[in-house]
Amino acid sequence: MIIVMKGPATESDIQSVIDKIRHAGLTEHVSRGTERTIIGAVGDERSLSPEMFELMPGVERAMRVLKDYRIVARDVHPANTVVHVRGLAIGGPELQIFAGPAAVESAVQMDAAAAIVKQTGARLLCGGAFKPRTSPYAFQGLGMEGLELLRDSARGQGLPMVTELLDVRQLEAFLEYDVDVIQIGARNMQNIGLLKEVGRINKPVILKRGLSATLNEWLTAAEYIAAGGNHNIIFCERGIRSFEPSYRNTLDISAIPVLKRETHLPVIVDPCHSGGKAWMAPALAKASLAAGADGLLLEVHPEPASALCDGDQALSPDEFQQLMTELSSLAAALGRPLA
Repeated sequence: MIIVMKGPATESDIQSVIDKIRHAGLTEHVSRGTERTIIGAVGDERSLSPEMFELMPGVERAMRVLKDYRIVARDVHPANTVVHVRGLAIGGPELQIFAGPAAVESAVQMDAAAAIVKQTGARLLCGGAFKPRTSPYAFQGLGMEGLELLRDSARGQGLPMVTELLDVRQLEAFLEYDVDVIQIGARNMQNIGLLKEVGRINKPVILKRGLSATLNEWLTAAEYIAAGGNHNIIFCERGIRSFEPSYRNTLDISAIPVLKRETHLPVIVDPCHSGGKAWMAPALAKASLAAGADGLLLEVHPEPASALCDGDQALSPDEFQQLMTELSSLAAALGRPLA
């Protein structure tokens, strides 16, 4: 940690900072300039916080040298981590496509969706059994029944199942139904209790970016999961809230290369939530892969016009098939074929 003293700081002020550093078990390095004195705290700075110093007399500001996240940082794990799901590799040379409807609505709908996903070459089936909605009067999902329908449709096509966990009280049921990949949605990205619980299990977790979260906040949220012992984490960029009303969210393409530099964990993108309109999804999907994403999470519905949730952003079967054809060509050009 680095503590910058104010110009008029006294020797007593400087010594008080040094004493606090030593009390924490660290040593100090003092650099005296013509206008400022800078004190470095040398050692494991995890026991210190900037707030411990910034309220002290004579201190202008304090800042960490180490990152708030360590386990998920590429600094400590230079090689890419590959997350395995029923024989599929996420984060390896091949690109993976997660696909399915936003919400599980019926057995007929899910069977049709699973067949579409399988036939077009996607490898993981998504579907929301529990849906977090802005309005309390909107369709909230089928709950436990939806979980069962998702499982039956996924297993019927030999596909791993992916669904969102909203509450720690649902976790036991997710394990009972053997959910293959647990998704933590944008609204729950900083639900610390939920992050700690999924950190205690050995299941892959998709961690979506919060609506207005910085990359540091997102990475630190992943650190909560990793600190619990579960390192099977997949980041999912789904767009952030901005001032622009022309689309649902602003897809942060820049986040992809930054994350790939900062963390060894896989990064995928949800272009359907980003744009909020099905016609935008193909362009955003291709841009995401070109920027270095390890895969995509796409919304596909057998009949988008009749969808009970997010029909505007769901691809139809024909649109999905066309997009998969285009993605296959792009993936080959990138040297990372679709799995």
